[in-house]
Amino acid sequence: MQIRTRLTILFTLITAALLLVFASVIYYSAKEDREKEFYSSLKKEAITKANLFFDAKVEKKTLQDIYRSNRLILHEVEVAIYDNAFRLLYHDAVDIDFVKETPEMINEIYQKGEIQFYQEDWQVIGLRYEFESKNYIITATAFDQYGYNKLNSLLKNIIVVFIISILFIYIAGRFFSKKAFDPVKEMTEKAKKISATNLDLRLNSNGSKDELSELANTFNEMLGRLENSFDSQKNFVSNISHELRTPLAAIIAELELSLTKNRNIDEYQAAIQNSLSDAKKLVRLSNSLLDLAKASYDPSEISFKQVRVDEVLLDARHQVLQANSHYKIDIYFDQDFGPTSDRGDNEILINGNEYLLKVAFMNLFENGCKFSENTRSNVNISHSPSLLTLNFIDEGIGIPKEDLKNIFTPFYRGENKIFADGNGIGLSLTQKIILLHKGTISVTSVPSNGTEFRVELPHL
Repeated sequence: MQIRTRLTILFTLITAALLLVFASVIYYSAKEDREKEFYSSLKKEAITKANLFFDAKVEKKTLQDIYRSNRLILHEVEVAIYDNAFRLLYHDAVDIDFVKETPEMINEIYQKGEIQFYQEDWQVIGLRYEFESKNYIITATAFDQYGYNKLNSLLKNIIVVFIISILFIYIAGRFFSKKAFDPVKEMTEKAKKISATNLDLRLNSNGSKDELSELANTFNEMLGRLENSFDSQKNFVSNISHELRTPLAAIIAELELSLTKNRNIDEYQAAIQNSLSDAKKLVRLSNSLLDLAKASYDPSEISFKQVRVDEVLLDARHQVLQANSHYKIDIYFDQDFGPTSDRGDNEILINGNEYLLKVAFMNLFENGCKFSENTRSNVNISHSPSLLTLNFIDEGIGIPKEDLKNIFTPFYRGENKIFADGNGIGLSLTQKIILLHKGTISVTSVPSNGTEFRVELPHL
């Protein structure tokens, strides 16, 4: 069942329930009012006839003739008068005697002063009447034909109006629910047209702040992220294809050239050395891609634990120096850490993944060294109440201003690519790792004077 239909039915049922309660209150209020008014009328008729009988001394026959004459054209009130000894003093029609009074009834009326009850659909009232210091019992009964007719007419009108109202409400609910869900239908049709080949399409938003506009804006934002992701993936595939093709082509060309004719040992060694160099480039590229994939995981799938940043820096330094023995890397502490500080080791501890952090620090060390003529990179460590700050500083060639905004873009290589080999993954990978650890990384650089990368990580 469609939401539109469910909402229409639900709205109709709720409205029907409210109308039913309202109609019931009206009907039962009218019923109570009719009953009270008729009992009041019975009491007045009984007292009037008692006054005619006792005070005006109207003869019994005259009163009975009036009753019988009126009874032919309307439901006349039947009155009976008793003394407290249950002796009948007057009755409008003994042969009819609808009430059929009993001694117990007379005694109850005498004791209570007044009673009211139903005899089938006839209403009966009994009351104590005092005349010349004597108490008499009067009963009066009648059938409220006019009141019942009005009540039945009211009930029929309520039922008719209720049915018509429900039909009208259902039709109106269908109409307004259709109007309300037209934008949803339009959004659905538009969404069906969106595929991987036309992610630039967007849902229409009316610019208001209602829920549908918010949904459309949220969906459009998601499409924007997907479009960027697809574009990044296309660029990634294009770039990685190029990066892989170049060293592979070089290896193949070198080996084919070596096979064209017999060569001496030095020439074969040179060909092997060139092929080995290109193979190492492929290995570095593969490792960088694997690390980039790990850094792109959902944070919930990566194991985090308490890590000492100084130990990770030392491990990163050791691995970089092991692969490049001519590099020079120094680590400086601007403040006291450990037992001599106020908070012990907490300032140097962070919640992180040791392997990924080591990869990030190695990239920053290698970057500083390979783009510096003195092949030196230093890191200064300091802390604040909530952050651990690492400043990676070199005295290298610097980064041109127009390249600074793109250095964290995967596979981007600026003007400095002629100075050292690389694949353009290192810095983008480093940024992903730092962001994964809820930190920040920024860069300042002056061409020919060096570069500084500032990394801030929340410590324990």
